[in-house]
Amino acid sequence: MSTFGGLNTAYTGLVAARQGLNVVGQNIANANTDGYTRQRISTSAIGATASTGVFSQGARVGEGVAMDGIARLASAQLDARVRATAATAGYTAVRANSLASVEDSLNEPGEDGISAKLDEFWAGWQTLSNGTDTAAPAALLLGTAGELLTQISEGYQAVSDEWSSVRSDLNNMVSELNGAATQVAALNVQIRQTLATGGTANELLDQRSALTTTIAALTGATVTEQADGTVDVLVGGNALVSGGTAHQIKVEANAPRVMQDAGDVKLVWADNADTAVTMDLGEMAGALSLLGSTNATGTGGALAEAAESYNSFATDLSTKVNTIYQTGFTQADDDGPGQNGNDFFALATGTPFAQGLSIVPQSSADMAVRASATSGAYDGTIADAIAQLGAGFATDKDGAIVSPSTTWSDFVTKTGVLTQTELQSAALASSMSSGAANQQLANSSVDLDEENVNLLMFQHAYQGAARMMTAVDEMLDTLINRTGLVGR
Repeated sequence: MSTFGGLNTAYTGLVAARQGLNVVGQNIANANTDGYTRQRISTSAIGATASTGVFSQGARVGEGVAMDGIARLASAQLDARVRATAATAGYTAVRANSLASVEDSLNEPGEDGISAKLDEFWAGWQTLSNGTDTAAPAALLLGTAGELLTQISEGYQAVSDEWSSVRSDLNNMVSELNGAATQVAALNVQIRQTLATGGTANELLDQRSALTTTIAALTGATVTEQADGTVDVLVGGNALVSGGTAHQIKVEANAPRVMQDAGDVKLVWADNADTAVTMDLGEMAGALSLLGSTNATGTGGALAEAAESYNSFATDLSTKVNTIYQTGFTQADDDGPGQNGNDFFALATGTPFAQGLSIVPQSSADMAVRASATSGAYDGTIADAIAQLGAGFATDKDGAIVSPSTTWSDFVTKTGVLTQTELQSAALASSMSSGAANQQLANSSVDLDEENVNLLMFQHAYQGAARMMTAVDEMLDTLINRTGLVGR
């Protein structure tokens, strides 16, 4: 290598060390930036030039260092695991939060729950059976019955409100998803152009990685990297993002807007409304599972099934109380010996049963609690029979207990078990997601101690390359300006 070649070698060392310092500075500056992935300069040795002359001989040293690029220290495997666990965590979290809200609205067990009010309702009938000759027990019973119906209606409304909340959240998720997909497509174009011109797109890759993780958490999407630096994002096997093109998703036009509407809430592709969007994981899949309608097996949408349980309980309570109550007679008055065949509860048409219940008798005189038209004012046989229904001693024609309290207890137990199952699944999924995210951070986040070591290393390398240039410069000065002067 010529003396001038040594100067060039020192220069390449200066350039590489300076770029290394720049990269270290970038890492330190972004040590607290969310989503930033640490970078390292990538270098390789430049080999010696080929021997071409007739008199060329002997070993030849290389010609310095080449900067190949700036590597982004990410792990595709860890990134994929973060997306997969985020999808599972998103699905279970949405379901667990919603079901926990429904469970909280039950107020069970406790004095504010329907179970406690049912106990008061049955006790009111028992008190009435022992005091039909006065107005106070009947008035107390009617007041308690009114409070019970209010609680049933409010419980149903709580489920309906939760349904509406999840429906609104789904609309927001769709908007967030479409916005993220559009940004990923735009970043694909920028990254492809940058890489094609030999540039570095590490910061753009960080932005895209954060967006694809968001999309995966929403939909359970998978990400496929392409040779040109772009990624394809697939939802249910169909492309949400392909290169620089982003496809949009929307809620089906005729999807239910309130819980009482028939049908399931579905997502379709905006450019092909006949094609449904299928997804098994992610927050949106969790929302869709909650917004489904009921079915014959009781495995439909969790919220609609809960609302249907309220309706079934209201119907069951009304039917079984009325069946006994209709056999009773009202008190005799000037118009006759008393009437039977009356209902205690009435069900309004056109509204959910849980919100359509009302009480027919308005006063003690309207109460039909006598076993016959000729029995006296102290006869509370019918009231006692209804009280026994609440106590669980009444039976149907097959001898089975038909207490509405049992029906309600079964619903509360089912809701509690389902909620606890989802909460446990959500806790496990969240733990796995956090673990995956921590592993990703351990691999990609900036370690200031490491960067300080690298800072010193590149600083010393820069100083060494500069000293080499000084030495070569002095050699050239001797060769050019002092040759032939030595010894004079």
